[in-house]
Amino acid sequence: MRGVTALKKKKITDLLIFIVSAELVGVLSALLSGSFSETYLSLEKPPFSPPGWIFPVVWGILYAVMGISAYLVHVSQGSQWKRSNALKIYALQLFFNFLWSIIFFRFELFTVALIDIILLDFAAALMTVLFYRLSKAAGLINIPYLIWLLFATYLNAGVVILN
Repeated sequence: MRGVTALKKKKITDLLIFIVSAELVGVLSALLSGSFSETYLSLEKPPFSPPGWIFPVVWGILYAVMGISAYLVHVSQGSQWKRSNALKIYALQLFFNFLWSIIFFRFELFTVALIDIILLDFAAALMTVLFYRLSKAAGLINIPYLIWLLFATYLNAGVVILN
C-alpha cells in the first residue's frame, strides 16, 4: 500500500511541476513585458479585439492546459525518443511564447512579434500533432490553445497594419 501511495504522490508532484513550470513561463514573460494595459490601450486594434482583462484569464488557463498535456506525454507509453522529441517541441513553443509578450509589449516591435507568433503557431501545431500521437488527450486539449494562438496572430497582424 505504501508503494501505491508513494507512486500517486510522485505522479501528483510531477503533474504539479509541469503545470507550475508552464505557468512560470507566462508569469516571467508578463513581468518582463512591462505595462501591458498601457500599450494595449494605446494601439489601434482590429475588429473583434477583446478587452484587455481577457488576456491574463485565458493565458492562465492555457498555460495550465499546456502543463497538463506535457505531463500526459511525459507519462505516456510512447518510446523515450518520441516523448523526448515531443517535449523538446513543447519547450521550443514555450520559448517563442515567452518571447512574444516581451517583443510586442516591452519593445513594441510589432512586426518582429508577428514573425515570432507565426513561428509559435507552427511550433504549437507540431507539438499538438506529436502530443496527439502519444496521448490523444494531450493533443486534443491543446486545440483551444491553437485556436487562441491563431486569433492572437490575427490581432498582431491587425496591429501591424493599423499602427
